[in-house]
Amino acid sequence: MSGQFAVALAAMLLLAALIAAVFVVRTRRVVATPTERAVHATLHTASLAARALRQGLDAESAHTAVPYLRDLTGADGVALYDGDAQLLAHDPAGEPLWADDVLERCATAARQSVDGRRRVLAGGAQQGWPALVAQPLVPDDAEVIGVLVVVTNTAPGPGMLGAVGEVARYAANQLELAELDASRARLDRAEVLALRAQISPHFVYNALNTIASFVRTDPDRARELILDFADFTRYSFRAAGPYTVLADELRNIDRYLTLERARFGTALDVKLQVAPEVLNVVVPFLALQPLVENAIRHGLAGQRGGAITLIATDEGADTVITVEDDGVGMDPDALRSAHADALGPDASGEHSAHVGLTNVDHRLRAAFGNDYGLIVETAPGAGTKVIMRVPKFATGVHA
Repeated sequence: MSGQFAVALAAMLLLAALIAAVFVVRTRRVVATPTERAVHATLHTASLAARALRQGLDAESAHTAVPYLRDLTGADGVALYDGDAQLLAHDPAGEPLWADDVLERCATAARQSVDGRRRVLAGGAQQGWPALVAQPLVPDDAEVIGVLVVVTNTAPGPGMLGAVGEVARYAANQLELAELDASRARLDRAEVLALRAQISPHFVYNALNTIASFVRTDPDRARELILDFADFTRYSFRAAGPYTVLADELRNIDRYLTLERARFGTALDVKLQVAPEVLNVVVPFLALQPLVENAIRHGLAGQRGGAITLIATDEGADTVITVEDDGVGMDPDALRSAHADALGPDASGEHSAHVGLTNVDHRLRAAFGNDYGLIVETAPGAGTKVIMRVPKFATGVHA
């Protein structure tokens, strides 16, 4: 029986091996056909070109991108020019293909392409030098931002001309995305600067007056407040990116509230309730400061004190942060009008008071989408509650 069992076992193992071999062969046939390999290779090459072009169009990015663009077009050589028809890079470098007369003709074709915003064909066997195709890089009918010039030793047929056009369109779109990224970064920096300019004058004046009042009566307290004030301003004016983690924002809010409690004394009651698991969530830099400052300046200051509650909770894929005061509140219609006018050129008085909230609302929407703007609940005599929701994870957003 043992011998028969061994034979049966061997047969079963052999059958399993054959089935596995057939499966592997069939699997390879399914996922590794010549067409699929070509598609995968093309997509990989395009992604490598995009990685360089998303840095913007300059000599360094062009030098990195041109080998991949040459592979995508199937040309013998490729050159990239900027919007002024100045050569940035060509590939392959140092080849006999790029003789001085060829480079001169490429530059002429590039200038014609920029001036006419059109494809330019030149050269070929009849002229005795390589054929050139100069294709302008024009994202969505905007200004010409560069020129892709391909050089080929054979007459460019419809297939190559189509490929050159598509590659140029792809490159232009990547460069447009690079400019959008740069514009967004500039906007983020400008909005942070606007917040700093809006917050600082009011807070600095009150903080320094408060500290001065303690210099003679309680020097030790004054010394501690000076250190808190220094740490607060150091954080607020730090040279960093547009995002930070919630823990850092809360730490700075604590410094701010320490100075405000010194000013209001026991008249200001502050309650903080923060779930530990949300401390590392990424939020826009200085996102909480305007919410808390607004509660004190425009919610409680008029009645010389009150209560502020800050709560940060874990709600699945999101973190929800609320800042609530029991102050004078506001007419919702007046709030909407103030929100609409807060960033206008004539913003002043009560309208300018809401620049910080409007700024934070815009930054949240720009970073996370329109589902993540501020929500304000208020009514005359009923206090104000500001709700900020941020995702725990968002593509491209990191501290």
